[in-house]
Formats: sequence, structure tokens, C-alpha cells
Amino acid sequence: MFQRKSSVLGGTTAFLILGIFVVLSLTSCSNPNTPAGHEGYVYEKPRVFGAGGYKATIQGPGNYGVSLWRNQVINIDMRPNTYTENFKILANDDLNITFNFHAVISINPGSVKAVVETYGGENWYKRFVQETFRTYVRDAVQKYDSRSLKANRSKIAAEVITKVRSYLKDTPFNVSKIVVGNINYPEIVANAVEKKLAAQQLLSEKATQKEIARKDAEIRIEEAKGIAEAQKIINATLTTNYLQHEAINAQLKMAESPNHTTVYIPVGANGIPIVKGAR
Repeated sequence: MFQRKSSVLGGTTAFLILGIFVVLSLTSCSNPNTPAGHEGYVYEKPRVFGAGGYKATIQGPGNYGVSLWRNQVINIDMRPNTYTENFKILANDDLNITFNFHAVISINPGSVKAVVETYGGENWYKRFVQETFRTYVRDAVQKYDSRSLKANRSKIAAEVITKVRSYLKDTPFNVSKIVVGNINYPEIVANAVEKKLAAQQLLSEKATQKEIARKDAEIRIEEAKGIAEAQKIINATLTTNYLQHEAINAQLKMAESPNHTTVYIPVGANGIPIVKGAR
């Protein structure tokens, strides 16, 4: 009787242990997956058994498959992404300039293991690139005064991208483009620039008005010259004989008119009007 109870108890215990093992096995199963454009770093995170550590790489989209142990995945975006840094830097003339820089960076395919184990995994940009990138930007910007920054955007971007590429040369990271974003000056500088532009506009208007006045004066001078020349020609042709000839012709026309009642009395020699000679 006692032996029978022991056998039953032992069977029950074994069944319970088997059940617990099955439950643990099922709850420990996993199926890591990776989305498109990413690479997955599959690693084991064991509860009781297993060595742990790196297991495989998944090229997205894909999955590792159901496994007995607690496998997990770190997915890294390998596509080009834009990383933006905001700055407030003293320019060479000690003015605070605010602006932003945009860097387009991608990761070489097949390098997810190195990214995770050497460069910080998902935080690779903050841990390995960010501060160096910011240092290069500061060094490039502080060479210029505030007024020449906008004119030298392309030079600044070229200098920074050259340095960043050199820094990332032996890493999985590639920088394809760096762009200088909006540059904002302090309010006092912006107001001064606006006033200067307004003054330049006013000077330009004044210069235009002055040129118009000069042209008008030239026109009036030419008109006066024309009038003087015409008067000179007229005066030269108004001789005594010419005036007497014109007066006689006018009298003849009026005398021949049937409606004319005016009587002319000759007072000059030969019965013609007296015309005083020009001095």
C-alpha cells in the first residue's frame, strides 16, 4: 500500500516536472524578425541553458525562425538617414550665430555585427559620430565673421564633409552629403542689415532721380539751343527789302478782296510803307 502511493506520487512529480519543462520551453521560444531596409543582429539571451551572445544576421525583410531558446534581435537601419545638429556659435567677430547642419549618413550592408559590437548598436550616431561632427562644424564656422558666413556656406560644408569622411574612413559608416541650413543673426544685427538695405535702396532711388534730372536738363539745353538757332536764322532773313516786299504783297491781297474796305496811304518813298532797318 505504501509502495503503491509512492509510485503514484513519483509519477505525479515527474509529470509536473515534464509539464513545467514544456511550459518553459514554449515560453522561451522566439522568432526574431527584421523589417525592410534594416539588418538584424540576432543574439541569445538564455534563461537557464545556452552560451548566449551573437547568433546570426538577418537581412530585412526576414526572420530568424522559431528557436527553443530566448533569441532576440537588434535591428539597425542601414538606409541613408539625415542627422540634424543645431548650433549657436561665436563667429570670428564675436557675434552669436544660430544655424543647423544636416548630414546624410548610411551604413555599409553586412556590417550590422560590427555596428552593434563596436560602435554602440542603435546608438551608434550619438556614441561615435555626433560630437566629432559637431567639433568639425565649430572649427569651420569660427574661421569666418558673421557677415561672410552665408557667402561661404559651400566652403564650410566642403571642409566639414572632407573631415567627417576621413574620420569615418575605416568604419561601416558613409556620409554622402552635408548641407548648411538656415543661418540666423542676432536681432540687433538683423535690424542693422535691414536699415542698411533700406538706406541703399533710398540711395539708389536718389541716384535714379538725379540721373533723370540730368537728362531733363540736357533736353532743355538742347531745346534752348534749337530755339536760339532758329531765332538766329529768322533774324538773318528779316532784311528791310524782304519786309517791304512782304508788306506790298499783303496790301495787294487785301486790295483785291471784294469785302476789303481798308484804305492804305503810302508814306514811304515810291509809295511803299516805311520799314525801319534792324540794328
